[in-house]
Amino acid sequence: MTLKLGIIGSSTGNGHPYSWSAIFNGYDSKAMQASGYPVISEYLNKEKWPDARILDAKVTSIWTQDKNLSEHIAKASLIEHVSSNLDELQKKVDAILLARDDAENHLEFAYQFLIAGKPIYIDKPIALSMSSLKQLYKHQQYDGQIFTCSALRYSPELILTEDRKKKIGQIISISSSIPNSWEKYAVHIIEPVLKMLDVNDKPKQIQKISDLNEATTLKVKWESDVLTTFSTLGNLKEPVKIHIIGENGELNLIFENTFIAFKNTLEDFISGILTSECKSPFKFNAKVVNLIERGLK
Repeated sequence: MTLKLGIIGSSTGNGHPYSWSAIFNGYDSKAMQASGYPVISEYLNKEKWPDARILDAKVTSIWTQDKNLSEHIAKASLIEHVSSNLDELQKKVDAILLARDDAENHLEFAYQFLIAGKPIYIDKPIALSMSSLKQLYKHQQYDGQIFTCSALRYSPELILTEDRKKKIGQIISISSSIPNSWEKYAVHIIEPVLKMLDVNDKPKQIQKISDLNEATTLKVKWESDVLTTFSTLGNLKEPVKIHIIGENGELNLIFENTFIAFKNTLEDFISGILTSECKSPFKFNAKVVNLIERGLK
């Protein structure tokens, strides 16, 4: 069975409608170069096609608020159909990729698909407040219908494997940083770090620190006594970094491979649909959104 996916975009500065669709469908090199996102062409060109595609699903239809943009994304990412509205899109597909990162509009675009029972991947961050997150889940028809995450949670470079754990011993502190704004990018460091902590660990102290140039830092002391620091760096251009200090040593993790992070994420979304498994539990997403909201206050 090949799932038919519909993709919804686009929001300012977000190339996910191009890249996510290409990972399922393959792509037209010339049209992709004209997308305005040179980094996408760069990492797609490093892969071997069509072998690099995800085979269990295909993006078969797209809708954006701009028909010309929809047609260009369709050409670049080999999408066979451009839907004229969301109702048409809903009728043509089995599941939805909501590839917009403007969290304030997620409920507007997700609502009818949630009510219809369609599995939906909602781009990060799913929400900027706990109240908004609960509004989305209020319309979920079954456990696991909503999938959301930062793709960096699926990055091999940022996963604390068992071998890495053994090397550093019990965690004392974790510091993480990423360029750009807290609102849209903090999620990329929060999620990988939370996956390094015990699933039942809870914050006991949270302190926000704001600096110049839109830089924000959130320090969180957990009930386990692990100290975590999340920093968005505004305009400062630095790689995504996570530094872990343990009882027996230290570890520096640096994000490198965008393609494999996206592919791993999209494969997990599809796996959840095919196995009827919840891959993105509310409890974890609530912990993430709580920290995002605290950084915005």
